[in-house]
Amino acid sequence: MIAKLEMFITLARTRHFGRAAEEVGVTQPTLSAAIRQLEDTLGTLLVRRGSRFEGLSDEGERVLVWARKIVADTRTMREEIMAAKGGLSGTVRLAVIPTALAASARLTSRFSHNHPNVRISIRAATSVQILEQLVDHSVDAGLTYLDNEPLGQVRTVSLYSERYVLLTNGDIKDKYGPGRSVSWADLADLPLCLLTPDMQNRRIIDRHLAEARVIDAPRIESNSTIALVSHVLSGGWATILPEQAVAPFIQSGPLVATPIVAPDIRQNVGLVVAPREPQRPVIAALLQEARRIAAKYKAKSGS
Repeated sequence: MIAKLEMFITLARTRHFGRAAEEVGVTQPTLSAAIRQLEDTLGTLLVRRGSRFEGLSDEGERVLVWARKIVADTRTMREEIMAAKGGLSGTVRLAVIPTALAASARLTSRFSHNHPNVRISIRAATSVQILEQLVDHSVDAGLTYLDNEPLGQVRTVSLYSERYVLLTNGDIKDKYGPGRSVSWADLADLPLCLLTPDMQNRRIIDRHLAEARVIDAPRIESNSTIALVSHVLSGGWATILPEQAVAPFIQSGPLVATPIVAPDIRQNVGLVVAPREPQRPVIAALLQEARRIAAKYKAKSGS
Protein backbone atom coordinates (compact mmCIF):
# COMPACT_ATOMS: atom_id res chain seq x y z
CA MET A 1 0.00 0.00 0.00
CA ILE A 2 2.77 2.47 0.92
CA ALA A 3 4.55 1.89 -2.39
CA LYS A 4 1.30 2.51 -4.28
CA LEU A 5 0.68 5.71 -2.33
CA GLU A 6 4.20 6.90 -3.17
CA MET A 7 3.53 6.25 -6.85
CA PHE A 8 0.25 8.13 -6.60
CA ILE A 9 1.98 11.13 -4.96
CA THR A 10 4.65 11.16 -7.67
CA LEU A 11 2.02 10.98 -10.41
CA ALA A 12 0.08 13.87 -8.85
CA ARG A 13 3.26 15.98 -8.77
CA THR A 14 4.61 15.16 -12.24
CA ARG A 15 1.17 14.98 -13.90
CA HIS A 16 2.60 12.50 -16.38
CA PHE A 17 2.54 8.68 -16.24
CA GLY A 18 5.86 8.25 -18.04
CA ARG A 19 7.79 10.76 -15.94
CA ALA A 20 6.27 9.42 -12.72
CA ALA A 21 7.21 5.85 -13.64
CA GLU A 22 10.77 6.90 -14.46
CA GLU A 23 11.10 8.80 -11.19
CA VAL A 24 9.98 5.88 -9.01
CA GLY A 25 12.00 3.37 -11.06
CA VAL A 26 9.25 1.21 -12.58
CA THR A 27 7.76 0.75 -16.03
CA GLN A 28 4.74 2.82 -17.04
CA PRO A 29 2.43 -0.25 -17.16
CA THR A 30 3.55 -1.17 -13.63
CA LEU A 31 2.74 2.31 -12.34
CA SER A 32 -0.62 2.38 -14.12
CA ALA A 33 -1.50 -1.01 -12.65
CA ALA A 34 -0.52 0.16 -9.15
CA ILE A 35 -2.79 3.21 -9.45
CA ARG A 36 -5.70 1.05 -10.59
CA GLN A 37 -5.09 -1.36 -7.69
CA LEU A 38 -5.11 1.59 -5.30
CA GLU A 39 -8.40 2.78 -6.80
CA ASP A 40 -9.87 -0.73 -6.44
CA THR A 41 -8.76 -0.88 -2.80
CA LEU A 42 -10.30 2.50 -1.98
CA GLY A 43 -13.35 1.92 -4.15
CA THR A 44 -13.16 5.20 -6.03
CA LEU A 45 -11.62 6.81 -9.11
CA LEU A 46 -8.52 8.81 -8.18
CA VAL A 47 -7.09 9.79 -11.57
CA ARG A 48 -8.94 11.14 -14.59
CA ARG A 49 -7.31 9.74 -17.69
CA GLY A 50 -7.95 9.31 -21.37
CA SER A 51 -4.96 8.68 -23.55
CA ARG A 52 -2.90 10.59 -20.96
CA PHE A 53 -3.06 12.02 -17.43
CA GLU A 54 -5.93 14.53 -17.18
CA GLY A 55 -5.80 15.37 -13.48
CA LEU A 56 -7.07 14.05 -10.17
CA SER A 57 -10.70 13.49 -9.36
CA ASP A 58 -12.22 15.29 -6.37
CA GLU A 59 -11.75 12.09 -4.38
CA GLY A 60 -8.17 11.87 -5.66
CA GLU A 61 -7.40 15.36 -4.31
CA ARG A 62 -8.63 14.31 -0.86
CA VAL A 63 -6.71 11.03 -1.00
CA LEU A 64 -3.57 12.95 -1.97
CA VAL A 65 -3.66 14.86 1.33
CA TRP A 66 -3.92 11.61 3.28
CA ALA A 67 -1.31 9.89 1.10
CA ARG A 68 1.28 12.58 1.83
CA LYS A 69 0.65 12.30 5.56
CA ILE A 70 0.72 8.47 5.59
CA VAL A 71 3.92 8.27 3.53
CA ALA A 72 5.63 10.95 5.62
CA ASP A 73 4.63 9.26 8.89
CA THR A 74 5.83 5.89 7.59
CA ARG A 75 9.18 7.39 6.59
CA THR A 76 9.53 8.99 10.01
CA MET A 77 8.74 5.69 11.75
CA ARG A 78 11.32 3.80 9.66
CA GLU A 79 14.00 6.41 10.31
CA GLU A 80 13.37 6.39 14.06
CA ILE A 81 13.76 2.62 14.14
CA MET A 82 16.97 2.75 12.04
CA ALA A 83 18.35 5.61 14.15
CA ALA A 84 17.75 3.62 17.33
CA LYS A 85 19.69 0.72 15.85
CA GLY A 86 22.66 2.46 14.26
CA GLY A 87 22.40 6.25 14.24
CA LEU A 88 21.06 8.61 11.63
CA SER A 89 21.08 7.60 7.96
CA GLY A 90 19.17 8.35 4.79
CA THR A 91 19.02 11.40 2.55
CA VAL A 92 18.12 15.04 3.17
CA ARG A 93 16.80 16.80 0.06
CA LEU A 94 17.53 20.50 0.48
CA ALA A 95 16.20 23.19 -1.88
CA VAL A 96 18.10 26.50 -1.77
CA ILE A 97 17.50 29.92 -3.32
CA PRO A 98 20.40 30.65 -5.73
CA THR A 99 21.75 33.54 -3.66
CA ALA A 100 22.13 31.25 -0.62
CA LEU A 101 23.88 28.34 -2.36
CA ALA A 102 27.35 29.46 -1.26
CA ALA A 103 26.19 30.12 2.31
CA SER A 104 24.44 26.74 2.52
CA ALA A 105 27.81 25.02 3.01
CA ARG A 106 27.99 26.35 6.56
CA LEU A 107 24.95 24.27 7.43
CA THR A 108 25.45 21.21 5.25
CA SER A 109 29.18 20.74 5.86
CA ARG A 110 28.83 20.78 9.63
CA PHE A 111 25.73 18.59 9.54
CA SER A 112 27.45 16.06 7.27
CA HIS A 113 30.50 15.98 9.54
CA ASN A 114 28.32 15.19 12.57
CA HIS A 115 26.16 12.65 10.70
CA PRO A 116 28.41 10.89 8.17
CA ASN A 117 25.81 8.29 7.19
CA VAL A 118 23.34 10.91 5.97
CA ARG A 119 23.54 11.99 2.34
CA ILE A 120 22.62 15.54 1.36
CA SER A 121 21.14 16.47 -2.01
CA ILE A 122 21.18 20.22 -2.74
CA ARG A 123 19.19 21.77 -5.56
CA ALA A 124 18.56 25.38 -6.56
CA ALA A 125 14.97 26.64 -6.52
CA THR A 126 13.03 29.87 -6.25
CA SER A 127 11.43 30.81 -2.94
CA VAL A 128 8.00 29.94 -4.34
CA GLN A 129 9.19 26.55 -5.61
CA ILE A 130 10.70 25.72 -2.21
CA LEU A 131 7.36 26.15 -0.46
CA GLU A 132 5.57 24.12 -3.15
CA GLN A 133 8.14 21.33 -2.90
CA LEU A 134 7.82 21.19 0.88
CA VAL A 135 4.08 20.69 0.48
CA ASP A 136 4.37 17.90 -2.09
CA HIS A 137 7.28 16.27 -0.20
CA SER A 138 9.69 16.50 -3.15
CA VAL A 139 12.17 18.20 -0.77
CA ASP A 140 12.69 17.85 2.98
CA ALA A 141 13.87 21.37 3.82
CA GLY A 142 14.72 24.68 2.22
CA LEU A 143 17.00 27.68 2.61
CA THR A 144 15.06 30.79 1.65
CA TYR A 145 14.03 34.31 2.59
CA LEU A 146 12.03 34.63 5.80
CA ASP A 147 10.69 38.14 5.11
CA ASN A 148 8.67 39.92 2.42
CA GLU A 149 6.47 37.16 1.01
CA PRO A 150 4.07 34.71 2.74
CA LEU A 151 5.73 31.49 3.93
CA GLY A 152 2.59 29.65 4.94
CA GLN A 153 2.73 27.08 7.72
CA VAL A 154 6.40 26.21 8.04
CA ARG A 155 8.91 26.03 10.88
CA THR A 156 11.78 28.47 10.46
CA VAL A 157 15.27 29.08 11.85
CA SER A 158 16.90 32.38 10.86
CA LEU A 159 20.54 31.72 9.91
CA TYR A 160 21.93 35.06 8.77
CA SER A 161 21.06 38.49 7.47
CA GLU A 162 21.66 39.15 3.78
CA ARG A 163 23.32 42.44 2.78
CA TYR A 164 23.57 43.68 -0.81
CA VAL A 165 26.73 44.63 -2.66
CA LEU A 166 27.59 45.94 -6.11
CA LEU A 167 29.94 43.52 -7.89
CA THR A 168 32.20 45.17 -10.47
CA ASN A 169 35.33 44.56 -12.53
CA GLY A 170 37.70 46.30 -14.94
CA ASP A 171 37.30 50.03 -15.58
CA ILE A 172 33.98 50.05 -13.70
CA LYS A 173 35.69 49.08 -10.43
CA ASP A 174 37.88 52.21 -10.48
CA LYS A 175 34.94 54.14 -9.07
CA TYR A 176 34.40 51.64 -6.29
CA GLY A 177 36.41 49.39 -4.02
CA PRO A 178 37.46 48.67 -0.43
CA GLY A 179 36.41 51.29 2.08
CA ARG A 180 33.83 52.79 -0.26
CA SER A 181 30.08 52.44 -0.55
CA VAL A 182 27.38 53.41 -3.03
CA SER A 183 23.74 54.35 -2.72
CA TRP A 184 20.93 52.70 -4.66
CA ALA A 185 20.54 55.95 -6.61
CA ASP A 186 24.19 55.72 -7.73
CA LEU A 187 23.36 52.60 -9.78
CA ALA A 188 21.27 54.45 -12.36
CA ASP A 189 23.83 54.54 -15.17
CA LEU A 190 25.47 51.15 -14.65
CA PRO A 191 25.15 48.30 -17.19
CA LEU A 192 23.42 45.86 -14.86
CA CYS A 193 22.85 42.14 -15.21
CA LEU A 194 20.44 40.74 -12.61
CA LEU A 195 18.59 37.62 -11.58
CA THR A 196 15.30 36.87 -13.34
CA PRO A 197 12.02 38.38 -12.03
CA ASP A 198 10.79 35.01 -10.70
CA MET A 199 13.51 35.23 -8.03
CA GLN A 200 12.55 36.93 -4.76
CA ASN A 201 16.03 38.48 -4.70
CA ARG A 202 15.21 40.30 -7.94
CA ARG A 203 11.86 41.50 -6.61
CA ILE A 204 13.63 42.89 -3.52
CA ILE A 205 16.23 44.64 -5.67
CA ASP A 206 13.62 46.02 -8.07
CA ARG A 207 11.70 47.50 -5.16
CA HIS A 208 14.72 49.36 -3.79
CA LEU A 209 15.85 50.52 -7.24
CA ALA A 210 12.34 51.88 -7.84
CA GLU A 211 12.39 53.68 -4.48
CA ALA A 212 15.67 55.29 -5.59
CA ARG A 213 14.02 56.14 -8.95
CA VAL A 214 16.35 53.87 -10.86
CA ILE A 215 14.06 52.46 -13.54
CA ASP A 216 16.39 51.17 -16.27
CA ALA A 217 15.79 47.47 -16.89
CA PRO A 218 18.83 45.17 -16.85
CA ARG A 219 20.03 44.19 -20.31
CA ILE A 220 20.91 40.66 -19.15
CA GLU A 221 18.92 38.42 -16.82
CA SER A 222 19.68 34.92 -15.57
CA ASN A 223 18.47 32.52 -12.88
CA SER A 224 22.11 31.64 -12.18
CA THR A 225 24.43 33.68 -9.97
CA ILE A 226 27.37 32.03 -11.76
CA ALA A 227 26.14 33.46 -15.08
CA LEU A 228 25.93 36.94 -13.56
CA VAL A 229 29.40 36.73 -12.03
CA SER A 230 30.79 35.44 -15.34
CA HIS A 231 29.43 38.48 -17.16
CA VAL A 232 31.01 40.79 -14.59
CA LEU A 233 34.31 38.94 -15.03
CA SER A 234 34.12 39.43 -18.80
CA GLY A 235 34.25 43.20 -18.24
CA GLY A 236 31.82 46.04 -18.77
CA TRP A 237 29.05 44.68 -16.54
CA ALA A 238 27.96 45.05 -12.93
CA THR A 239 25.53 43.06 -10.81
CA ILE A 240 23.81 43.32 -7.44
CA LEU A 241 24.04 40.25 -5.22
CA PRO A 242 24.13 39.40 -1.52
CA GLU A 243 27.49 39.65 0.21
CA GLN A 244 27.36 35.95 1.11
CA ALA A 245 26.78 34.97 -2.53
CA VAL A 246 29.83 36.80 -3.89
CA ALA A 247 32.24 35.95 -1.06
CA PRO A 248 33.80 32.93 -2.87
CA PHE A 249 34.54 35.08 -5.96
CA ILE A 250 36.35 38.00 -4.32
CA GLN A 251 38.95 36.10 -2.29
CA SER A 252 41.41 36.70 -5.10
CA GLY A 253 41.14 38.09 -8.59
CA PRO A 254 39.76 41.25 -10.16
CA LEU A 255 36.26 41.40 -8.71
CA VAL A 256 35.32 44.03 -6.13
CA ALA A 257 32.24 44.04 -3.88
CA THR A 258 31.07 47.48 -2.75
CA PRO A 259 28.33 47.72 -0.08
CA ILE A 260 25.10 49.39 -1.18
CA VAL A 261 23.80 51.81 1.44
CA ALA A 262 21.24 54.61 1.74
CA PRO A 263 19.44 52.49 2.71
CA ASP A 264 21.56 49.57 3.93
CA ILE A 265 19.09 46.74 3.26
CA ARG A 266 19.11 43.51 5.27
CA GLN A 267 17.01 40.40 4.58
CA ASN A 268 16.76 37.36 6.83
CA VAL A 269 17.61 34.00 5.26
CA GLY A 270 16.96 30.75 7.07
CA LEU A 271 15.99 27.11 7.14
CA VAL A 272 12.36 26.16 6.54
CA VAL A 273 10.78 22.74 7.09
CA ALA A 274 7.24 21.42 7.11
CA PRO A 275 5.50 21.72 10.53
CA ARG A 276 5.41 18.02 11.40
CA GLU A 277 5.32 16.38 14.82
CA PRO A 278 7.27 14.32 15.28
CA GLN A 279 9.86 15.46 12.76
CA ARG A 280 11.88 12.89 10.87
CA PRO A 281 15.04 12.23 12.93
CA VAL A 282 17.32 13.61 10.20
CA ILE A 283 15.24 16.80 9.93
CA ALA A 284 15.18 17.22 13.70
CA ALA A 285 18.99 16.95 13.64
CA LEU A 286 19.18 19.47 10.77
CA LEU A 287 17.03 21.91 12.77
CA GLN A 288 19.29 21.44 15.79
CA GLU A 289 22.39 22.20 13.68
CA ALA A 290 20.68 25.27 12.20
CA ARG A 291 19.87 26.58 15.69
CA ARG A 292 23.52 26.19 16.72
CA ILE A 293 24.64 28.20 13.68
CA ALA A 294 21.96 30.82 14.33
CA ALA A 295 23.11 31.22 17.95
CA LYS A 296 26.73 31.70 16.85
CA TYR A 297 25.72 34.26 14.22
CA LYS A 298 23.59 36.15 16.75
CA ALA A 299 26.44 36.23 19.27
CA LYS A 300 28.93 37.35 16.63
CA SER A 301 26.69 40.10 15.24
CA GLY A 302 25.71 41.26 18.73
CA SER A 303 22.03 41.19 17.87
